[in-house]
Amino acid sequence: MPRKKILAICGSTKSQSSSLSILKYIQNQYAQSLDVSIFDSIDKLPHFNPDLDNMSDLPNAIRTLRLEIDQSDGIIVCTPEYVFSMPGSLKNLLEWQVSTTLFSGKPVAMIVAAASGKKAYEALELVLTTIEVVMPQESRLQIMGAKGKVDEYGNIIDPLTSQAIERVVESLSKCIALEVKMPTKFES
Repeated sequence: MPRKKILAICGSTKSQSSSLSILKYIQNQYAQSLDVSIFDSIDKLPHFNPDLDNMSDLPNAIRTLRLEIDQSDGIIVCTPEYVFSMPGSLKNLLEWQVSTTLFSGKPVAMIVAAASGKKAYEALELVLTTIEVVMPQESRLQIMGAKGKVDEYGNIIDPLTSQAIERVVESLSKCIALEVKMPTKFES
């Protein structure tokens, strides 16, 4: 049975971020069961411009990203919190997808890794729900005090955080296996 393809989107532009460390941890922990590809080039994407959001003028970086999203079975977004919201670079990535249906019905997990992360969690949850992802409550995680839970080598050093990440990945995997296509915003 082929491994499911997961696109892991890092919302941070920092080269040694907690978000990137968490995604690498997931990539390593689940290497036998999931094919996790980390998109860590968020800083290379052009600013969203609706005038370029068509097939003939679409920037190559966006065309490539859309192809990766389309070919994935599921997506994990892991992001820090900047100024009480999600980073502008992550919002930019998501804005490039609004005119498509690539996220609609796509199983997604979200992890906000920050000092607090409450506002980034709320903002990301709102945007993902709006673009009609499939994201059960178990596929959402807020890691408060993230810097104290990831060491300088990118290892998760807090057992409760490791367990929480495991629950999120298991939830995403179940969602993919069940081929649930009902977008989160239509849940009762």
